[in-house]
Amino acid sequence: MNIDLKELEVWFVVGSQDLYGEETLKQVAAHAEEIAHYLNDQTLIPVTVKYKPIVKNTDEIYATLTAANSTANCIGIITWMHTFSPAKMWIRGLKALQKPLLHLHTQYNRDIPWSGIDMDFMNLNQSAHGDREFGHIVSRLKIGRKVVTGHWQDAEVLQRINVWCRAAAGWHDWQGAKFARFGDNMRYVAVTDGDKVEAETQFGFSVNTYAVGDLVEVINASTADEINALLAEYEANYELADNVKAGAEFHDNLVEAAKIEVGLRKFLKQGNFKGFTDTFEDLHGMVQLPGLAVQRLMAEGYGFAGEGDWKTPALVRACKVMGAGMAGTTAFMEDYTYHFDPQNAMVLGSHMLEVDPALAVGKPRIEVHPLGIGGKADPARLVFNGQSGDALNASLVDMGTHFRLIVNKVLGVEVQAELPKLPVARVLWKPLPDMKTGCSAWILAGGAHHTAYSLCLTPEYLQDFARMAGIEYVLIDEDTTVAKLENQLKWNDLYYLLAK
Repeated sequence: MNIDLKELEVWFVVGSQDLYGEETLKQVAAHAEEIAHYLNDQTLIPVTVKYKPIVKNTDEIYATLTAANSTANCIGIITWMHTFSPAKMWIRGLKALQKPLLHLHTQYNRDIPWSGIDMDFMNLNQSAHGDREFGHIVSRLKIGRKVVTGHWQDAEVLQRINVWCRAAAGWHDWQGAKFARFGDNMRYVAVTDGDKVEAETQFGFSVNTYAVGDLVEVINASTADEINALLAEYEANYELADNVKAGAEFHDNLVEAAKIEVGLRKFLKQGNFKGFTDTFEDLHGMVQLPGLAVQRLMAEGYGFAGEGDWKTPALVRACKVMGAGMAGTTAFMEDYTYHFDPQNAMVLGSHMLEVDPALAVGKPRIEVHPLGIGGKADPARLVFNGQSGDALNASLVDMGTHFRLIVNKVLGVEVQAELPKLPVARVLWKPLPDMKTGCSAWILAGGAHHTAYSLCLTPEYLQDFARMAGIEYVLIDEDTTVAKLENQLKWNDLYYLLAK
């Protein structure tokens, strides 16, 4: 599944007004085009930044912003007021705008030309109050946007634009996205369920259930050539346990895993799905749980979560799009068990089978072991230890009145202990600000046991994304205290109740 962010466009729209005369407007246009080309040429910014002719009146603004709405690969608008641009001109266009908005508060020159500055210079370079006029009307219209302040060549400014562009790409990817749910939710579980109609209304993606029998039919149609090609790929890319090699005791189990992967990938491609979920309580007709297949499909860019959880696959997929081309990855994860050593408290994350091998240190190993849940044949899976480094856990939950995106900054820890009796993927991390506060805050916020675990994204990406989605964003980081968080959650609940 190819994710090429350069195919997506962000439009650079610069405001002015007819009052300034032809010569000044030519300079405004030249400066705007230069900045747009500069942004587009930065390897840090993954999308195409496209210069649009400067807008000087209500009709031009409306035409440009509505054109952005109808341009399929336009994922957002960057605005800048080079001069003063009376904001009532922007009302009609902004009310019509349906794409994410970034307000770049900059100016063409970095420094004031102290000895040469005159009124002509002042008339041309009016961002300092032109952007305030624009910012006022956006706030009055209550339009969510990101504001980035600083010179357009500043490294920090470029990084913050990069973050927003990637968040906009993730949001764009959700629009019209399809996620398959094989079977229903794991019985009696609350947090993995939710309002799929409200989600489609607010987020733009759809979740629909497909009978496991429909998937099994495609799996059973897998050909010997397709299966053998995958077996060769396994042998080339992974270590194989001795008992899964050709002629060994569990080789047939590996063949069945390859058969499942062929069919599952074909089903997802034919249906144009971007992610999926299943539940071990409803896999009638499948010989084994789809461990290896799910792991490899996630590594290719599909979103996934187990147990019928449909929100986490959508979040994992969005994060994979945001992080496309970056070092590290985002994967489905589950808080499994704790290490409560007072001097070295940690969370052990894993799942029964399905952890993305893109997290692996070294080459993953294919093994077959019994699984004491699901009542199926012994499944194949990739076994590995996860990478260390700065990371985060993110959870999208339905609070009844609104959706909440919870993000916890964590520190990924190298797995040093031998785990000979735990034949699954293993990831360790330390929640910030500390184990007790981090876990307590997560529980108070209603966070799920399923998360998107990311080694490439920072909280700023998720904050930008939440703003685009119009949902609550809760951050648990080094500055969090339980008392402050409890108050924040109360105020947030009131805000979203009144807003609804």
